[in-house]
Amino acid sequence: MTNTKTLAVTLAVLATAGIAGAHAEMDDSNVTPAARSDYRHDSIQLGPRPYYLVQGMDAGRLKNRLMACKNGPFYRTDFSIAHRGAALQMPEHTDLGYTAGARMGAGIVECDVTFTGDGDLVCRHSECDLATTTDIVATPLNAKCTVPWTGPGQSPAVQCCTSDLTLEELKSLQPKMDASNPAATTAEGFLGGTASWRTDLYTGRAEILTFKESVALNRANGVKHTPELKGATYQDRIDSIFGGQEQYAQKLVDELKEAGVKPKDVWLQSFNLDDVLYWIENTPAFGKQAVYLDSIDPTANPPISRLTPDELKALTTAGVRIFAPPMWALLDVDAAGRVVPSQYAEDIKSAGLDIITWTFERSDLRQGASKAGWYYQFDPEGRAIRKDSDMYKALDVLARQVKILGIFSDWPATVTYYANCMGLK
Repeated sequence: MTNTKTLAVTLAVLATAGIAGAHAEMDDSNVTPAARSDYRHDSIQLGPRPYYLVQGMDAGRLKNRLMACKNGPFYRTDFSIAHRGAALQMPEHTDLGYTAGARMGAGIVECDVTFTGDGDLVCRHSECDLATTTDIVATPLNAKCTVPWTGPGQSPAVQCCTSDLTLEELKSLQPKMDASNPAATTAEGFLGGTASWRTDLYTGRAEILTFKESVALNRANGVKHTPELKGATYQDRIDSIFGGQEQYAQKLVDELKEAGVKPKDVWLQSFNLDDVLYWIENTPAFGKQAVYLDSIDPTANPPISRLTPDELKALTTAGVRIFAPPMWALLDVDAAGRVVPSQYAEDIKSAGLDIITWTFERSDLRQGASKAGWYYQFDPEGRAIRKDSDMYKALDVLARQVKILGIFSDWPATVTYYANCMGLK
């Protein structure tokens, strides 16, 4: 039976799906003024957070520059990329999150692409994240999980995958903030655990989207697309459903083509270099802007090292144009306590690669970088980033000195404010 909420969302998206491209390039001659305002500058709403952060900055040139922009005007910018929508406060990869990101001025919105058991591409951060991002463990579908939830301290840990379900079953789930309470004695209790610096205020109405629906919604909202083809938790399921990794990568492109999306409005992404090279060779129009995501992670076991200068140059030789390390890998703190570009950033630029980075507003910076975790490990002692407002120091260096093309953010308004103030398009 068709989920009524799904039907309503689908009809609303289809009603506006003919609106294509970015705000500056759209043919809006047949769009009513009311509909047109949904993607023109007058719809951009940044809210109080960016100004709150600017107010809290220490006195200086950067604060003065950002304070001068407090009254706008604000506009959409491709420098601001909505990471999973607006995941700081909205359930990730949902209609509400994507629309919130667009209204906060993001020019590009991300769908992490995985798949259902019946072969539909859907927007979820990973194949097997449903236990923490939906209410599945408190529904009868818990029984279909690869490892159902059974109680606190279970071993192996609960694992619920999109590939465990049909699309209809997946659509019946209620998205929530990505969190859990593994010590809970009830399924309902397990669904809790949202971090104190986030909120559950906007849960209850969000809808899980297929990739096709996300593309239509992005077009209705006047934004571009950056789908990330997620690696499988279970590669054999990709092989059995799609026939192999290349067919899986091709299906993503095929759905974009079927939707009539222009290649210049798409930044395909993958951590799998083979995916990126496949797109470059077999779908060159879309492969031209394909983004190779950097897996660097010194905290992994075993650690994943940075690419060497020779390896970076090999990427450009292979046709890769855009490389995307995490933001911490592009930054350092000098002897005077100033944020500066890292040697890695300089090596990437020397190899001729453009840079996109991730992820802003994904850390609790209220106690500075020393307590903020993975994304701020470039400043482990908190010498430069001492409070939440100092995040703009990092962004300023990334934009002006590293010269990134754009940055993913869990709260796009924070980045949009900076980009608009600095005249970044």
